[in-house]
Amino acid sequence: MWGFLLRRLGQVVPTLIIVSVIVFALQQLMPGDPALILAGEERGDPQVLAQIRAELMLDRPIAEQYLHWLWRVLHGDFGFSWRIRLPVSELLLEKLPVTAQLATMSFVIGVLIGVPCGVLSAVWRDRPADWLINGIALFGISTPNFWLGIMMIMLFSVQLGWLPPSGYVPLWEDPLMSLETTIMPAFVLGTGVASVLMRHTRAAMLGALSQDYVRTARAKGLSERIVVGKHALRNALIPVVTLGTIEFGRLLAGAVLTEQIFSIPGFGKLVVDAVFNRDYPVVQGVVLATALIFVLLSLIADLLYMAVNPRLRTA
Repeated sequence: MWGFLLRRLGQVVPTLIIVSVIVFALQQLMPGDPALILAGEERGDPQVLAQIRAELMLDRPIAEQYLHWLWRVLHGDFGFSWRIRLPVSELLLEKLPVTAQLATMSFVIGVLIGVPCGVLSAVWRDRPADWLINGIALFGISTPNFWLGIMMIMLFSVQLGWLPPSGYVPLWEDPLMSLETTIMPAFVLGTGVASVLMRHTRAAMLGALSQDYVRTARAKGLSERIVVGKHALRNALIPVVTLGTIEFGRLLAGAVLTEQIFSIPGFGKLVVDAVFNRDYPVVQGVVLATALIFVLLSLIADLLYMAVNPRLRTA
């Protein structure tokens, strides 16, 4: 067990280094000169541009820029935002709770809807309820988030006046208001997660229900609730756990369109603004933080495998 954990943790560093190289190389292909954007009204002054490039090391070779940045990152220094002159680590810590709250709410909604519906769809295979659930799932996958978000704003904010159309209130300042400002974007994101989880849960449950151990359990006279809930679902959850961690990581990476529509100041809005303003340190910080989250979630998924299926502990 401990050897497995050490091996997986040993994969974190090379993975993050590869991601950092790719991000640093790709952003060099972005059109435009950051110095011109930062110079503002003085962009026509060559001395000002030269000074900005020297301060930001833009006049150095790309390899030297990368190694200098990587050395600082290894010491916990992600640099400063070129646009607003704040530490990138401070921006990440400021935006992470916002995105984490939205992602957690969305994921909980997705799991509460998707997994039970997937189980029921498998149990009621080829019945009207199965067709209805599959139709709802197909609608959830096919519906663009921005369209569903706009429709919800028109209905619950404009027509009914139940919820605020946009904005964000931190959870620690006003929990009720925070819930009101995030429930619509969380539902918009959660429906997509629910649809994906439902289809994968259904497929995994159909495979589990056709196994010999399920037929044996039924032959012993066990109730259908125990057969489905204890025997079939526990084994069917293994691929669902993998998908769930990926979906949760995707939510933490920032839902750009949804955050823009509802004016949620999370990772998505932060990285979009950084890309448009050629704020490279912020882009690098967000991508590295996202990569680290995905790696850690992958490790958590492996640990959950062992909790769901004890046979994997001795594999």
